[in-house]
Amino acid sequence: MESDRASLTRRDFLRALAAGAVAASLPARALAKAATERPNFVVIFTDDQGYQDIGCFGAPKIKTPHLDRMAAEGMKFTDFYVAASVCSPSRAALLTGCYPTRTGITRVLFPRDNTGLKPGMKTIAEVLKTRGYATACIGKWHLGHTPPHLPTFHGFDTYFGIPYSNDMRPTPVMRNTETVEEPANQATLTQRYTEEAVKFIRANKDKPFFLYLPHTMPHVPLFVSETFKDKSAGGLYGDVIEEIDWSTGEILKTLKGLGLDSKTLVVYTSDNGPWLSKKAHGGCALPLRDGKFSTYEGGFREPCIMRWPGTIPAAAVCSETALTMDLLPTFAKLAGADLPAGYALNGKDISALMTRPGAKTPHDAFFYYRGTTLEAVRSGQWKAILYAKGADGRPGKPHELYDLKADIGETTDVASANPDVVARLAALAEAGVKANGGNFGRGVPKKKPAKKAAAK
Repeated sequence: MESDRASLTRRDFLRALAAGAVAASLPARALAKAATERPNFVVIFTDDQGYQDIGCFGAPKIKTPHLDRMAAEGMKFTDFYVAASVCSPSRAALLTGCYPTRTGITRVLFPRDNTGLKPGMKTIAEVLKTRGYATACIGKWHLGHTPPHLPTFHGFDTYFGIPYSNDMRPTPVMRNTETVEEPANQATLTQRYTEEAVKFIRANKDKPFFLYLPHTMPHVPLFVSETFKDKSAGGLYGDVIEEIDWSTGEILKTLKGLGLDSKTLVVYTSDNGPWLSKKAHGGCALPLRDGKFSTYEGGFREPCIMRWPGTIPAAAVCSETALTMDLLPTFAKLAGADLPAGYALNGKDISALMTRPGAKTPHDAFFYYRGTTLEAVRSGQWKAILYAKGADGRPGKPHELYDLKADIGETTDVASANPDVVARLAALAEAGVKANGGNFGRGVPKKKPAKKAAAK
């Protein structure tokens, strides 16, 4: 009897082991199939949305049922980073897979500027076009508003939207290279972007497509349609986010209705952290420190959700470092496309992170640039804020060190207790500057001279 029991236990064990092996192989099979069938890609990119401004990321008042369902049906990334804490550089990095110092865009572009991506840099759209993809950019571009720099010159078949931030003047709505409305009726922008996105998906349902939907909102000034006005407990900012949530739901509903769910990878994230000085009209980055413009986590770490039924496991959470720059090489891998020739990307293929819970990040380090200055670096659980050296060869201020695993809010500087870690991260940063350009270390503000007392 005991031998029978033991035999049964072994059989059960082997059966369970085999079942686990099959389950583990499903993502690999799906990825292999994807390269042959060319999956669709949808990237929804909001503007100035904070880490906490989605229900499943802890929003206390803002309701986002569609995004929450997207996370329940897909994967939530808790340690997902953009490459800059302001608009234009962040967008350039997402589309090219390279740090802003290499794209030629390291600051916010304005209507007076006549510049854009560095010649020779390839975008996700251009890479996917080599595999027969239909491509569309709908929303805020902000990588140059003159014809040589607009989306249709960078691999996108069509463009509809505002070419830069909605607080800049003039504020035109463009279709391809022509202005069709000025000034823009911003209250209807999110709805119109959604309508354009749905039309594009329907028109290309029988071929592979890449839809890049960079929303104008919630960048200030905030606008929302009458349908969502005064509906959120989170005020006007909440109204705006809840309309974007509705928009995301419309896109997911369209994909499902057309039978494209299992063929489409949808990515939702934001370009940088919230504009905190706008107070009620800005978002919330809690539990992170600071927001837009900063190289603390609130400026660079963004909420991210990815959904691809049958390939990305449902209700999964990834806490490994992943970047917007990873999208280009990942999409290329999944589509069976070649990477741009002549230069290496900073982004890495993260298909393993997307499909296999427990997979490790391919990044040894992530660099936080502010303009052309590399101010911080993360490696594993550790993050260092680095200060530039003075004339004596020493940092103008001691480097800071944070254990992000134990201290997500960067509240406790542990540099003095971990000098070896600080030295290792500083060396990584110096190597990063050599590889990607720019300057090393945050400058120390000079003390203002004391004001003289007024004469009596």
